[in-house]
Amino acid sequence: MKSIVSAVLVGALWVCTLNAELKLASPFSDHMVLQREMPLPVWGKADPGASILVEFAGQRKTGVADSNGRWRVDLEAMPASFESRSFTVSATKYASVDRLELSDVLVGEVWICSGQSNMQFGVAGVPEIKALIPKARYIRSFTVKRTVAFEEQEYLEGEWSPQTPESAVAFSFAYFLQEAGDIPIGIILTAWGSSGIEAWMPRDMIEEVPHFKTIMEEFDANTEAHDRLKAALEGPKPWKREEDIFMRRQPNILYNAMMKPLAPFASRGLVWYQGERNTQSMFGMVEEPWYSRNSGMLLYGETLQRWMKRYRKEWKQDDFHFLIVMLPGFGKTLPSGPEEGAESPIAHSWAWIRESQLKALELSGTGVANTIDLGDATNVHPSDKLPVGQRLALLAARDTLGHEIVAEGPVFDRLELKDDSILVHFKDAEGLKTNDGEAPSGFWLADESGSWVPAEARIDHESIVLWSAQLRNPLYVRYAFAGKPKVNLVNQVGLPAYPFRTDTFEP
Repeated sequence: MKSIVSAVLVGALWVCTLNAELKLASPFSDHMVLQREMPLPVWGKADPGASILVEFAGQRKTGVADSNGRWRVDLEAMPASFESRSFTVSATKYASVDRLELSDVLVGEVWICSGQSNMQFGVAGVPEIKALIPKARYIRSFTVKRTVAFEEQEYLEGEWSPQTPESAVAFSFAYFLQEAGDIPIGIILTAWGSSGIEAWMPRDMIEEVPHFKTIMEEFDANTEAHDRLKAALEGPKPWKREEDIFMRRQPNILYNAMMKPLAPFASRGLVWYQGERNTQSMFGMVEEPWYSRNSGMLLYGETLQRWMKRYRKEWKQDDFHFLIVMLPGFGKTLPSGPEEGAESPIAHSWAWIRESQLKALELSGTGVANTIDLGDATNVHPSDKLPVGQRLALLAARDTLGHEIVAEGPVFDRLELKDDSILVHFKDAEGLKTNDGEAPSGFWLADESGSWVPAEARIDHESIVLWSAQLRNPLYVRYAFAGKPKVNLVNQVGLPAYPFRTDTFEP
């Protein structure tokens, strides 16, 4: 009798040890694209102590689930492939084998596309991009469901689809990159309108970003906000518009739910189209409205750099590439400035956040797509998204595919001060010209007084000569440094010159 009882107990224990279902991390599903030419982490959960076997493209890699059931196996780097193949993972413990098989897996270039509403902006709103869909081949998408979480999550909702991305910018970027590289492209879209960069920051960044520490301390103490968020998460779906907006404007909790579970899925990098939420003030952390408690335009550059470094740490990938979409032209200015006007070089306009965005270039492995000639003076959601995707793809083709191409417009290099004029030298300025045949526009000059006047300009080979009858000794230049400047300066491939200023005057 005792032996029978013992056998039953042992059998029950054996069954209990096998009740942990084999589970892959969220980025793994049918139709996925795996990153080429890079070690590939594969991870998930299984029964503690289970032996794990991952098989793909002739590789067989093994591992063991730890005491918490977590496991990770790394596949070796592989070349791109259009071949549709299966991907299998097995977990074995005692005599039990649990097996998952994913189908239709390709190998190519994988990019995460994130940000706020202009990244979310749909293909349907841009007819010239929508017209590309029937021509698209081997472009796949993974759309992350929009939600929030108070703690960092291990899993999220979403799966790979053989369909192209819903985002106009993400799809056009993928389309032109695929065309340039002739390889499969996988886009992971995780974006939510009106979210600030702080919404996408992990909590531990409070240690190095002072204003974010203040924001999180205020958020943690805000029981009313917590109760409202919990009620929305537990309540009926879809959320009412007021709740939807309230959720996405909070700090940290988008990162927890919509970004953290993606790491460390092997990816070439991240395309970031965000910043509008952070333009509500120059200096940041204003009291009203509550959702303006963020970096503001002047602190955004330093915050962006720290954010990129932190993501590289999360992915454990020092060469994780970042492509930043510069905010395009927009006419609204802040009342805090000395004057208003879409073309003013001293107004508190989006010119200042563009300057902050360009600080991303101080880090290696980064690019900024110049959109200064695009946008709408009265619409924060402009529809001219096709050039954005094209310019992002050019940068990616040059910097990550190794193509020897001109991928950006003229970039300020140096000044030469003459008696009554200034000579501006550029890089990437071969074939310097204007796209309308007129004199270069958008230039302003100042002397030591700091008073700015419009400049007369002419092209001199790959440089620009500037002067003004109003200034005897011009010292400083601002170019396209306005909310919605009128610009026409391009290089031989038609890419616009980047905004710049040479002064250090305080705003």
